[in-house]
Amino acid sequence: MAMLPADLREAESQALAALLEALPSAARGRWSVDWRFEGLRLLPVVLRLCRSLLDAGLSPRIVFPDAGACALARRDAPDLAERIADFRSQQRRSTEAAGPDGGAEATAPLLLAVAPALPDYEDFEQLCAAHRGPVAMLNGRLEDAAVGIGSVARERRRGFVAEWQAAYFLQPLEGSALRRAYPGGWELYRQDADGFRLAARFDERPDAETQAQALAGEGGLGVGGNLRALDAFIEGLRS
Repeated sequence: MAMLPADLREAESQALAALLEALPSAARGRWSVDWRFEGLRLLPVVLRLCRSLLDAGLSPRIVFPDAGACALARRDAPDLAERIADFRSQQRRSTEAAGPDGGAEATAPLLLAVAPALPDYEDFEQLCAAHRGPVAMLNGRLEDAAVGIGSVARERRRGFVAEWQAAYFLQPLEGSALRRAYPGGWELYRQDADGFRLAARFDERPDAETQAQALAGEGGLGVGGNLRALDAFIEGLRS
């Protein structure tokens, strides 16, 4: 049943359920989980997700782009300190665990990669190449609208970026919201006077124009709708 979460905790529960559904489908899956809320403090969400995965019988490790973020997370969650590492130290650990035959997928832990961004691209790509188990990228931003054109960006989209599938995605927009929870498709909701209503479903993530057309219905976009579509496109680039 299509349903938007009522609050952040419910969105976390939906993401956990979707991730648990997704993980068995690929031993070395590359999954993204996104809560695109303005001003979200991600660390507490990540720590709760890690503990929930432990309760579900998994053995996750949390990995950050830099050592400073690791130190902060260890301070806030001393019970999880041994499960927290930065990208480079985890890459070394994964390489050693895989051994010369490149195996060990069955025992490789789930990595929760926290907010990798464009400056972390090479380190993150190398980490994922070394790790033989699944990786869940949490609120990652591997592309940037300012540098999202050219041969390098196209090559990345065809390669590493294309490997990722959305296990969970939730983004409130102006007058609408976009959601995906594996194994379901993408759902677009329209905000009406009495709340949000499901406007359309898609097999693939809809671009801004497709979303605007679905929200406009049979009446078409009109000038205002086209302007809103442009605003949504720009917002999508920032996301």
